[in-house]
Amino acid sequence: MNVRTEEKTAVIHIGLGLLVMLSLFAFFKNSGSFADTQIIQIIQLVGGLLCGAVAFAIFAQGWIWFAEKLSKHRFYTAILFIVLAGFSFLLAMGPDGVGVRDADIGTRLSNVCLVISHLICAVGMLLIFSASDNQITRRYKVSALLGTAIGSGALLLLLFSYQQILPESMLELGSFPQFKATIWIITMLLYSAAIAGVMYHHRKARTIASLTVVRALLFMMMGYSLLLTGDPAKPSLYHMIGQWYMAISYYFVLKGVYQLTILEPFRVQQKIEARMKHMAYHDDLTGLPNIRRLKETLAGLLSSSSRTSELKGVAVVNIDRFKAINDSLGYSTGDLLLRELGKRLEMLCTEQEKVYRLGDDEFALIFTGITQSKQLEDRAEQLLHSVNPSITIVDTEYHVSLSMGLAIFPYDARSVDHLIQYADMAVHYAKERDVTFLRYSEDMKLRTQARVELENDMRKALEREEFFLEFQPQFNLLSGKMVGMEALVRWNHPKRGLLPPNEFIPIAEESGLIVPLGEWVLKTACEHNRRWQLEGFDPVCVSVNLSMRQFRQYNLAEKVDSILKEVGLDARYLELEVTESMTFDIETALNQLESLKKLGVHISIDDFGTGYSSLNYLKSLPIDRLKIDRSFVREVMIDGNDAAIVSTITMMAHHLKLKVTAEGVESKEQLEFLKQQNCHEGQGYLFSKPVKAEVLRDHFLNRKAG
Repeated sequence: MNVRTEEKTAVIHIGLGLLVMLSLFAFFKNSGSFADTQIIQIIQLVGGLLCGAVAFAIFAQGWIWFAEKLSKHRFYTAILFIVLAGFSFLLAMGPDGVGVRDADIGTRLSNVCLVISHLICAVGMLLIFSASDNQITRRYKVSALLGTAIGSGALLLLLFSYQQILPESMLELGSFPQFKATIWIITMLLYSAAIAGVMYHHRKARTIASLTVVRALLFMMMGYSLLLTGDPAKPSLYHMIGQWYMAISYYFVLKGVYQLTILEPFRVQQKIEARMKHMAYHDDLTGLPNIRRLKETLAGLLSSSSRTSELKGVAVVNIDRFKAINDSLGYSTGDLLLRELGKRLEMLCTEQEKVYRLGDDEFALIFTGITQSKQLEDRAEQLLHSVNPSITIVDTEYHVSLSMGLAIFPYDARSVDHLIQYADMAVHYAKERDVTFLRYSEDMKLRTQARVELENDMRKALEREEFFLEFQPQFNLLSGKMVGMEALVRWNHPKRGLLPPNEFIPIAEESGLIVPLGEWVLKTACEHNRRWQLEGFDPVCVSVNLSMRQFRQYNLAEKVDSILKEVGLDARYLELEVTESMTFDIETALNQLESLKKLGVHISIDDFGTGYSSLNYLKSLPIDRLKIDRSFVREVMIDGNDAAIVSTITMMAHHLKLKVTAEGVESKEQLEFLKQQNCHEGQGYLFSKPVKAEVLRDHFLNRKAG
């Protein structure tokens, strides 16, 4: 039952209660007398005993249930109603009641007990339910109960001992009317204050329990009003109905305390557990089921696969160049993109398909209900191509491309983990080969294992000194004199022999090993150059490539400076090569390059023309040289576009007062063309292929004039 329904129910109950009470006043204006007073007496007695029983039940509920998590509301309500239970039984033994041997409960004591019990009830409910709730200790629980028992016992003993001095009938209609009205007003005000306290305490979040307690207090007010009507020494309809009103109010207290202190905390705990379970099985960002739910769902599907011929497919969808999106547009834009893509994938799924978030830039899809592997492949590829690549975020339209890898049970894998692993492997192979979709094949696993083995070998290669440098000389195109050299790393693998850089450099970049490898290359190149200078050769500049990971190091300039000082090489004989992609974040690139330039080293942009550098930013970067990419030089004699690009780069560099080096010079025709464009320097197989340090020393370096 929700709060609104409970409000309607409470209004109906209170309305019926008022209707009955007002009807009683209207039809029995005088005394509320009834022909058969014995029946009234019996019904009134049952109501009184019921009050005592329910009051004791309230005590038992608050005292016994969940005793290790006892709260103030529960505890004080239990204490209050064990006292009221005693008064209820005492009143039931009053005049014309059940009677107890040796216990004379006369009118005097009954009247006083009626007044005291309602004053205690009103004050207690006010103090309990208008205050905040918190936990109490067991030690406090026992001491408070003992104190209450002693206090209430002493009060009852006093009342029994001195009941003869009490007024005979102070609550009779004609006796002490002013006192009777005052008592009624005080009690009503206390009950009203208790209602106000409950409503104020729960003003922000109305609960069913608080409404139930308010209903109980209103019935107490009506019951007390009826009990004070007429002559308390004579049974009447007022007293009978008033007693039952009190029983009803006690029932509502029992229900309210149960809801407030047991049921609602239990429901809160259920909601917390449900939330925790949802968090455990769903992604916070997109709200999609996560990899844990994916594995559980797959496990259930695979366990039932023996009873059906359906295939189960797992596809992993990867967002191409998502890291660049995050770096350039910010993580908030990346998050919005992921949410939108998750929604689109969900909308494209059929009843037999489900989308999951794996993390980072990857989603997973489960395909069922298909019996042919070719059909499953077609469906997966169809879903991939159905995704609208245009996504608008904050009034800006972006185009994203996706790649997908697919693994099918039972052909490609027979376990949950292998299905996910192989689908993920397939999507990465698709990205490497610049295709949008690939299904897993066994050779992917073999190649991946080979890559892992190569990475492990690379970690040991530096310690075993398996890497070495080769140097490719650079020449002045007009004088033909060697003016520089580029250091290139090589790996002599103990089992596979000499490995080309395109086999191990990408692995080094992915694994992070490129950073220690790059530092080794930098230091070793500087050591060779310094050694040749000490041997009397003309000093030349050595060029070393920086990787993206190296370039992003916050202390790169400090590391370069430390190496130069350790080796003893002058900074002007070192050139650091960066790529255009490293200058994408212009602010970071500018700070890094300025820090390096302060050391006195030269800076060049390698493979110029293949990236996305802004010419506006290029003029502000502290660089010394542009290196024209070999792809333009290779076709310069047969492709007019390439010739125009080389000519434009050279002219632009002259205007910016930058040197120009052409890479990949392999023919005399290319050389003559570059001379005509006033290109400063060149390197390539026309001059020399990369050679070992000893060959460079013996064949290309020049001794100083002595």
